[in-house]
Formats: sequence, structure tokens, C-alpha cells
Amino acid sequence: MEDLIAEYEVGNYSLGPVVDLLFGGGRCHFEPSTRANHSCRMDARDLLGEARGRGFRTLLSRKDFDALDAHSAALPLLGTFAPSHMDYEIDRDPHEQPSLAEMAEKALGILTAATKSANAGFFLMVEGSRIDMAAHTNDPAAHVREIIAYWDAIAVARAYVDAHPDTVLISVSDHETGGFSVAKQLGPEYPEYLWNPFALEPVKHSIEYISAQLLGPAVGDSAERYRLVRDTVFPEWLGIANATHEEILDVAQESDSVRLRQRLSTITSDRAQLGWATHGHSAVDVNLYAYGKDAHLLRGNHENTDIGDFIVQTLGLDLDQVSTLIKNDRVVQNTPAVKQEWLGRRDLDAPEHHPHMH
Repeated sequence: MEDLIAEYEVGNYSLGPVVDLLFGGGRCHFEPSTRANHSCRMDARDLLGEARGRGFRTLLSRKDFDALDAHSAALPLLGTFAPSHMDYEIDRDPHEQPSLAEMAEKALGILTAATKSANAGFFLMVEGSRIDMAAHTNDPAAHVREIIAYWDAIAVARAYVDAHPDTVLISVSDHETGGFSVAKQLGPEYPEYLWNPFALEPVKHSIEYISAQLLGPAVGDSAERYRLVRDTVFPEWLGIANATHEEILDVAQESDSVRLRQRLSTITSDRAQLGWATHGHSAVDVNLYAYGKDAHLLRGNHENTDIGDFIVQTLGLDLDQVSTLIKNDRVVQNTPAVKQEWLGRRDLDAPEHHPHMH
């Protein structure tokens, strides 16, 4: 669906362009397939070119982002700062990619300046999407750092609400992922009533990053891979000084991306005594937070549709009219989707990670 979503984001459907500002990753879905080393689209449409033709200014780098003046930037804006997903916070190079909080802060400044004279207000959605992806991979160290990065963005939004009290902030997720528990029984003996957060503190890279390095073309024979696992992966990237020979051998000999990620997850999660029930979504209730104007209306337990109703009422939207306009729009992209397995393999083996393959 990513190809179709990219088309809609730049206005290729009944409503036309309706988004004024987009910051994030996914550039390869905007590049034509003729740019073999840059694209993961299944067709030759140049959506960056189409966006520019519709008046969008396109930003392609951290340098472009930093040069953007929030007080004078003209809309619409499309910033794609990574060829695929934005890097996990634990892997992110701050010289290459802005953080979620930085993008939120700049977006708030730009939208405030753009609507000030019209006194129109705006709607901004900020998604900590890689929280979900880290949980799909059962990667506890990447997961907690994504959550902290999201908190940083929330702090920016709360400060904005404090300065603009006619604003409401809503924070919620659409589901829990991983069946995560702050407890894990490691053997048949009666379990300890504790978990060990200190096991996550020294971890320097995500499971996604580590598995990509181990299975990438830069690693040579099995002996070289073993040395990399023994001398770098465990002591430097995972912060584990007491790895057993069996653990090192299991990781070094694994050639399947899904099984490798599961091994790395178990190694870290066991030491932190954290449990996972699934690589998918769960039915666990999720937290709902609201701050600012009329936030009291969202107190207590709510059905997920109540949140949408609150937004509709707050913004005075007519969704029946919108539904009529878009009811005949495509919901399936014209080009065939790439057959993919569950997220653990998809993240590593998806075509955007191997853009020369289609």
C-alpha cells in the first residue's frame, strides 16, 4: 500500500492535495523505478516531481531541514529524510536525520506562522511509528528509546499548548504490539519479582541494525562473522560481557533474518527479564491522554471511535461530505504489491533495503 499512500499524500485522489506539511522517511516510494538505486516503487511515477508540480517544496536532507525557517517557510512542504523508515532513535545519526521532537517543533512553528493572519488554526499529527516496529521485532532496547523519543515530542507539544491555551493535545495509540510484560520467568524455579532495566542501558544498536550488519555483504566467511559477534556485537553493541560460547555461536551461525532477530531478542530480553507474547498486535487496552482545551471530555475509558468523534466536533468537520467525495477512490494500488512475510523479515528484506531489486 505504500506506493498508493505516497500518491495520495501528494494529492492524487478526489480531494486533491489536502496535506500542507509532511516530514518523515519513505523517500523510495516517491522515486520512480527508473532510479534503480533510489526507488522501491513498482512503477515509473516520479512523485517528488509531481509534488513539485503541485507547488510542494521538497526537502531531502538534514541540511535542508535545518535551513528551513519556521517563521517564513512557504507551504506546502514535503520532507523525506530517509530512503525507507527513519532510523530507530538508538541508531539515528543526528547529523543525518532530525529527531521526532525536532520535526514536531519545526512543524508547529511553521503551521503557526502560516495560519496566524487567517486565525484559522491547524491539525497536526505526530506519530512515533517505530515504537510499534520495535515491538514487532521484540527489541526492548530500541523500543524503550523510541518511547523516550516520543515523550520528547510530547514535551514539545505540551509546551505549545501552554503557550496557546485554545489548543488541545491528544496522545493515544491504535493498539499494543508484542504482548509486552515487565516480567519474564526464566526457568522452572519460582520466578523472581523483578526486572533488570540496567541490561538495556548499554545497548547501542537496534536488532534491525545488528542483523543487517551480520547478514550484509561486508561480512566475509564464518570465522570473520564469529569474531564480529564475539568482539563487537555482544560487548560493544549489546553491552553484554558475559555471553556464553553457545550464544555467540548461535548468533554467528544463523543466516535467516527472522530467526537471527529472535535470537538477539531473547538474549537481551532474558537479561532484562522482559516478556513478549507475540510478534503481532494484542488486545491490551491502550492509554489515552489529553491536555488543553476541553481535555476533560476524554477522561476515563473510551471506545476508540469516541476519539474520532471528539476531533470531528472540535474541528467542525463534515465527514459525510468527505466520504461522498472519496467513496470511489482506489484502495488498492495499480502495481502489484511485493509478497512479504511478517514484520520481522519485512523490515530487513523489503525492497527498499535492496533498491536495485524489483
